[in-house]
Amino acid sequence: MKSYGQFCPVAKAAEIFCERWTALIIRDLASAPLRFSELRRGVPLMSQTLLSTRLKQLEAEGIVSRCKGAAGKHWLYQLTPAGLEFAPLVAALGVWGQRWSRRELQKGEVDVGLLVWALEKDADADAFGSRRTTLHLEFPDQPANKRRWWFVNEAGGCELCVQDPGFDVDLFVQVTVPDLIYVWRGDLAYDAAVDSGRLELHGAGRITRAFRKWLAIAPIAHIESQRGEKQTAQPEPRGETALQ
Repeated sequence: MKSYGQFCPVAKAAEIFCERWTALIIRDLASAPLRFSELRRGVPLMSQTLLSTRLKQLEAEGIVSRCKGAAGKHWLYQLTPAGLEFAPLVAALGVWGQRWSRRELQKGEVDVGLLVWALEKDADADAFGSRRTTLHLEFPDQPANKRRWWFVNEAGGCELCVQDPGFDVDLFVQVTVPDLIYVWRGDLAYDAAVDSGRLELHGAGRITRAFRKWLAIAPIAHIESQRGEKQTAQPEPRGETALQ
């Protein structure tokens, strides 16, 4: 980590917190301890080597610690008390970003892998009740190998499957990646997305009604943009070539 060469506490804290990727690592660890592979999914553009190096640096600074998982087979990374004090700063960054940085999505920001990982991590798996419930999510704007995803909800947990798990599908959902991001981010109201057909749900009424709760829309989605620009969240083309 580069030094500002100052004794000021702001400078010393910024040396740690303002290093690229650090805020995103803290963002993901603030919700729960994670394995290395899980952390990688939250920062897909960060190399494995750099993530490993950064975690070691954060361990050395007393921000992150490692512990064995419940089964004792894998290491988990978690925030220390010092790291947890950074969590409100990350939350404040999210509020600021929601208020002042929102705009139409750029092509490089539309990442289906990051989106489905966020859905798996944040989903309310209990939204559908106690019995196993399988969702089939299809993104018609994605190439064939990234178009179909399954989420199996059971025993309070949600598991993402990249191949058909073989269970009966209880809810089929079709939406473009940008539109689902807009819904999650608050630019496109959930009801408006459903009513306009930009978010299509096919399943029993009880299951379709529970999908909003399962989706766990960002808690800061209600914060309106103050950029002075109209957030149009225009519909994306539904063809296979849209983002290829």
